[in-house]
Amino acid sequence: MNHLQRSNAGEHTPHGPPLVLRHDLPASFVLFLISIPMSLGIAHATGAPLMAGIISAVVGGVVVGAISGAPLQISGPGTGLVVIVAGLVAQFGWPATAAITLAAGVLQLALGLTGISRLVMSLSPAVVHGMLAGIGISIAVGQLVVVLGGTAASSVPANLALLPGVLASSHVGSLVTGAVAIAALLLWPRVPRASLVPAPLVAVAAATGLAFVLHLDVARVDLPDSHALVFPEMPRGSVGTVVTAIVTVALVASMESLLSAVATDRLHDGPRARLDKELIAQGTGNVLASALGGFPISGGLARSSTNVAAGAKTRYAAVFQGVWIAVAVLAFAPALELIPLAALAGVLLVVGLKLVSIARMRTLWKHGEFSVYAATALGVVLFGLLEGVVAGLAIALLRALYRLTHCSVRVEGNRVCVRGSLVFLGVGRLVRELRRLPLGQTVVLELHIDYLDHASYEAINDWREGYERLGGHVQVDEVHDTWYDRANRGKPGRRKTLPGPLPRWFAPWSHWQGTPDAVTLPAQRSSAESDPMLLGMHEFERRSAPLVRPFLHELAVRGQRPQQLFITCADSRVVPNLITTSGPGDLFCVRNIGNLVPMSSADDRSVGAAIEFAVEVLNVGSIVVCGHSDCGAMKALVNGSASRGSHLHSWLRNAEPSLIRFHAPMSHGCADLPVADRLAVANVAQQLDNLLGYPSVREAIAAGTLTLKGMYFDISNARVYLVDPDRNGLEPVPSPA
Repeated sequence: MNHLQRSNAGEHTPHGPPLVLRHDLPASFVLFLISIPMSLGIAHATGAPLMAGIISAVVGGVVVGAISGAPLQISGPGTGLVVIVAGLVAQFGWPATAAITLAAGVLQLALGLTGISRLVMSLSPAVVHGMLAGIGISIAVGQLVVVLGGTAASSVPANLALLPGVLASSHVGSLVTGAVAIAALLLWPRVPRASLVPAPLVAVAAATGLAFVLHLDVARVDLPDSHALVFPEMPRGSVGTVVTAIVTVALVASMESLLSAVATDRLHDGPRARLDKELIAQGTGNVLASALGGFPISGGLARSSTNVAAGAKTRYAAVFQGVWIAVAVLAFAPALELIPLAALAGVLLVVGLKLVSIARMRTLWKHGEFSVYAATALGVVLFGLLEGVVAGLAIALLRALYRLTHCSVRVEGNRVCVRGSLVFLGVGRLVRELRRLPLGQTVVLELHIDYLDHASYEAINDWREGYERLGGHVQVDEVHDTWYDRANRGKPGRRKTLPGPLPRWFAPWSHWQGTPDAVTLPAQRSSAESDPMLLGMHEFERRSAPLVRPFLHELAVRGQRPQQLFITCADSRVVPNLITTSGPGDLFCVRNIGNLVPMSSADDRSVGAAIEFAVEVLNVGSIVVCGHSDCGAMKALVNGSASRGSHLHSWLRNAEPSLIRFHAPMSHGCADLPVADRLAVANVAQQLDNLLGYPSVREAIAAGTLTLKGMYFDISNARVYLVDPDRNGLEPVPSPA
């Protein structure tokens, strides 16, 4: 959300005449050629005066474009408002519809000043795209009637009822011009370098030329009757009906504009949309356009995407295209009056069908949101836009409520695993499963939940007390949080769990291995009872694997890309991923006794091979050597306790430079530590020096692609320090900037 609301940085950069002339002026001509047929077609589709569409195109370009919060968005007659405006024209007439639009513009201004535009990001995409699909189907069905030579009605059922009659009638001229326009619109993009001329312009020009050459008897654009400006008049009807119409126009125009602005932002790298400012601009445009008898204005993604594709860089492209439309209507009106209405209908039919996205349907199906989409689209088609949106929102809210309150219950022997949110709506199923358990057993109730309400707590607690009275034992094992325990202590949680603490599955250690009352499933008996590793493997498969499987699968497909080579001791108390808060794929680890890096000339080749692979193949950015307190290897060095001839004695010869460094007359920054721990710090510093003996390490450091770091882990205090190799001392880990 922040990237949509942040300051429009592009507004402060100098545009300059060269940028405008090079990019915005050519783009404005492309927009002009598209806007003329679309504006006329939208107005005709609703029964509004054709000049109403032209007025809105001019105001949308010049006025809205000049003050828009989304500089590359193009505004004009709203495609998504066709069905609504058609209904208003049929009910109130055009002058009253203009008054409703004016009031809707004032409401948009008020909404823009309140900052409510951010809420558009909270609206379910399934509802929005369902609304657009319903509008698209409504437009397509209505314009199909016009292509067949009839006059479109205001609703889809009415238009469907008209189809048999217009099909039986012989309107060859309309059918031919409409078919030519549709064919040209669909086929033109396949022509090489076709993007130089907009497809809608080609479609209308081809159909118009054919009708002119063949002298077809078709209805044509009639601008003379539309030149007189139609001023708003107070609508006649109940207050509730008029208010509903005003709110509907304002909300639909606002949603279409804001969603288009957000989508347009994804098409370019220029300044981001300021949604509140854009809503104020749309309201201003609707007030001015309706005062002149214009069509309701909204931002359109089709025009805006064309603007970006044509190379526009600033708001001047929108302003110029508005100017060109005004000039064309005033100077070339006779040419526009040659356009057949069926050609405009063909263009609108294709535009409407494009609002029904098959790819979007597939995406929503995968995410389980298709029912919301279908309900919204069907509601818009059968009953109207407001009814369809309400139906979609109702289903979306019901689905959200189900998801928020749904929990899964799985029974494995005498272990019951519950996941999700546990509230009163889902507690009945849990209690039924619990009551089926055999009496007198030890039962583990494993809770992976992010919320537990009072009704659920009481239901669980009542069952637990009853089960234990009959000789059984219940252990409540809370994995992610302690909802039940807090409620049991009289301190219940009131909100759903917020992200933050690590889930226990990340590091269960011996919590579930050594619990006296732990439940052993049939699959775990025999060798698993005495082998903690087998039990741990079982727990991984049951708890952790489902959570990390998608992440590990991606790592398997993409390959490992660790950022660090982490060299540390084999001590079981040192867990690299734990003390660095990292996970699979983050660290390339080498572990040995004493976290040693033998000299490059030493006989050992294992550590050297790992270093070369990490630096030369994996291209790690840093190498970390991590020592720790209470290190057995350092104690063996201090006490000389490694038996001569043993592998340990032979290996620890690699640490002799560390002993020399430790006894050298250098200042110590950790004099308060025990001797073995001070040696562990000096040992880390020495291994950093040893790393410089490897050619690949030296070359990477010289190239600036590799850094070396020393770490020290204080086990008893669970503290991590950085090692200063110059003074063999410790430093606290700095806080991130």
